[in-house]
Amino acid sequence: MKKLILIVFVLFTLQVNGQDKKIDFKNIFKFGTVYGAVNGGTSLSDEDVYSVTNGLQTSVNETPYDYSILFGIRKIKKFGYEDKERFKIGNENSFTDAATLGRWNNKIEFLFQGEYKRQQGETYLDQHHFIRYIGDDGCDNKFCWKHYLIKVEYLEDGFADIKYFEASERLTYKPTQVENLTFNLGAAHRLAEPYGYDPLAEWLLSNNNLHYTHLAIEEGYTVEFDGQGGAEYFNPDGTSVATSTEVWEAVVIPEVLADYSEKKRNELKNTIQHSLVIGFDYYKYEKKSWLHAWGNVMPYHYNDGGEFSYHKYNDGNQWYDYSAGLVFGHWVNKNLGVFIEGTYNKYWNRQWHGFSAGINYRVF
Repeated sequence: MKKLILIVFVLFTLQVNGQDKKIDFKNIFKFGTVYGAVNGGTSLSDEDVYSVTNGLQTSVNETPYDYSILFGIRKIKKFGYEDKERFKIGNENSFTDAATLGRWNNKIEFLFQGEYKRQQGETYLDQHHFIRYIGDDGCDNKFCWKHYLIKVEYLEDGFADIKYFEASERLTYKPTQVENLTFNLGAAHRLAEPYGYDPLAEWLLSNNNLHYTHLAIEEGYTVEFDGQGGAEYFNPDGTSVATSTEVWEAVVIPEVLADYSEKKRNELKNTIQHSLVIGFDYYKYEKKSWLHAWGNVMPYHYNDGGEFSYHKYNDGNQWYDYSAGLVFGHWVNKNLGVFIEGTYNKYWNRQWHGFSAGINYRVF
């Protein structure tokens, strides 16, 4: 946390008043937007469940309604294809927020957004925060160290089960042969839980089966045999959870394994990963057609030899982490238009993505 505060402080000091060198907070937050929203809707419909164990019995599985509570503050210059006057309500897909570069140079851009939501009966906390600074002083040299990008970011996606902090510093280069194209090269530093870690690996037997009953007993479950080949199973609170092996294996054990894996993952400290990052960004906008594409790849990762380094779970080899995004729109004529946009991410053994595509036909 101390390092994060230090990085944020350094970024904010980049935007200073040219005379007294003090942080110009008014200029930093100028054109920023504070927003909040509550959204809701119907979830899965009620489902009738029937049982004949003690005669015909009927019950109803109810899924509570979906909702989200969102609050944020942002200062990101809109791209030409984005709606200028639309209210921020929190349920739109902001694919552009994942872009590497923004439209402002020598100014700080930032996003701080948190959302608590319930979806199909499950609750999640999603967060996306970042501060970005793009330095560009008009240097005419082909390669100039004053052309750079600094970004710190925190992402938590409860639905995709991914959470990490990332800081990167990169040099940027615009080739004169291709207009609107920018390359970047630098280092990325990510702090996250050791996603390659498998808590169940230590319980595997030589035949690759899992000694699940012994694991459950270690977690506080107990078994009472009736002497006639039957058994009753109790949870750590002493409540009977199964009276047959079939129920024990099909219903209880999967829950035991899930709870154990989550507990062991939560016990581990976050690990830091230093990586080489290479990326590109292309943006061209016209009223009838636009294209915005970006991508990042991390082909090399420093191996510190730690017990929970991802290299250990990858047989000591390197791997590729990458992210990409695309926003494309084109009006074929005055009436017909097509669009496609989305993002794709793969970090460690986690993948998360989203996309939209379709057509518009204006009748007039």
